[in-house]
Amino acid sequence: MSYLTLTAGAALSHSIEDYPEGIVIPVDKPYRWTSADVIRKVKWMAVKHFGKRNLKVGHAGTLDPLATGVLLVCIGKATKLAEEFQKAPKQYLAGVTFGATTPSYDREKAVDKFCSLDGVSEEALRAVLPSFIGEQDQVAPLFSAKSVDGVRVYELARKRYKAGLPVDDAGILQASRISIYDLDLVNYSMNGVDGIAGSSGTAALTNASSRINVAEVPPGLPQAEILVDCSKGTYIRALARDLGEALGSGAFLHSLRRTRNGGFAVENALGIDRISQILSPLSPQ
Repeated sequence: MSYLTLTAGAALSHSIEDYPEGIVIPVDKPYRWTSADVIRKVKWMAVKHFGKRNLKVGHAGTLDPLATGVLLVCIGKATKLAEEFQKAPKQYLAGVTFGATTPSYDREKAVDKFCSLDGVSEEALRAVLPSFIGEQDQVAPLFSAKSVDGVRVYELARKRYKAGLPVDDAGILQASRISIYDLDLVNYSMNGVDGIAGSSGTAALTNASSRINVAEVPPGLPQAEILVDCSKGTYIRALARDLGEALGSGAFLHSLRRTRNGGFAVENALGIDRISQILSPLSPQ
């Protein structure tokens, strides 16, 4: 017997014992929700549905607050599979803006520098993409959950940012070995297009955390939409940074959607509203 994968048409009993191997929910994570926000919400619903207070609920691989798409939530015994799910290959639809940088490499921080666009073009981008395919070393963003001497580096990054110090010091973090299996340039606009590359990022703001800042994207800059197939541990924000540098410019991630996590595709992922309908509260006796 294996775990149950929750689908849009599923109906669950109110006894967790009916699912001895646990439940996996492929959630379409809302924009501006942290992964922890999703866990808290799903756990609250699951506890109400099953009437079991000490229910184990966890996720298999975080998504940045400004990303949407597949986030695997595991309930019960399925939580033991979280590490296995995290090892699976991932696919992302990444929106990259060229000609500017941000300290976080995405829209959580405002643009801090504008760069030359002399080497930026669709042809130049297509020419450099193949060089990023394969096994390679990648330095994670300082605004990330990586640890140095037991301290999350985003805590250090926030202190440096508030103090007006640079937060792009690659010497703080060692490079990690990652693999990019494929890169496909889906769209390119020299002057930017409203809504390119993950327009769904502007939706699903209900209950979004007010702690999550979303900076404006400067108008008129080149934008690309890139489909990325990669290994566990790949930071797409770092890929955006590196693509900008490869073109002699700068770049940051203006949107991100995880379209696949192993065998789980975003087309089959469930929104929070649908999950709340399935995980209906246990009726009082």
